[in-house]
Amino acid sequence: MAIDEGLKSELQKQGIFVLPFEQLYNWGRKSSIWPLQFGLACCAIEMIASAASRYDLARFGAEVFRATPRQADLMIVAGTVTKKMAPQVVRLYNQMPEPKYCIAMGACAISGGPFKDGYNVLKGIDRYIPVDVHIPGCPPRPEALIHAIMTLQRKIANQHLEKGQRPRWYDKNAASEYAIPAFGEHDLQPTANREVWQPPRDYRDVTLEDVKKP
Repeated sequence: MAIDEGLKSELQKQGIFVLPFEQLYNWGRKSSIWPLQFGLACCAIEMIASAASRYDLARFGAEVFRATPRQADLMIVAGTVTKKMAPQVVRLYNQMPEPKYCIAMGACAISGGPFKDGYNVLKGIDRYIPVDVHIPGCPPRPEALIHAIMTLQRKIANQHLEKGQRPRWYDKNAASEYAIPAFGEHDLQPTANREVWQPPRDYRDVTLEDVKKP
């Protein structure tokens, strides 16, 4: 039953807050994000700076960097992901308990960045694990990471517990672990996890029937 806004305002002045359980549940989760403490390249310096005294990430309830994936629920992929490092990143993500989130920080983590044409660099971590927020830049400043965490918090606050609208981890059939790539004869195998990434279609593969579709 909806409560009168005037009554709600008067109760709040007395320190009494009336709100749905879903809102309380999401408030608790978004205000206690624990990032995984690891960095890959130069973006990690900006990530470290965001937790230092000048920017003080602790103001947003996300300052508890944990040194083990068993105690973390946010992976910040900060820097270049080489193909040698990709299996370890996916393995760490699999070891994190649900609900868990991922932020791709910087151009390298998103698409390979200036090393995109290199044979040894992954063209985006979203090929193997789901990414919730992308931060462009090379490198992005600490303010950008704080903005990304605030964006993630808004995303968490708007999640629903109702049946049919629940997040991925409430689905018993949804994947909680993703295939860890291994080195094949020419490249990582699999080259991508199809559950989270589909390769874009080449314009040469588009047929006349596709163009005619509304």
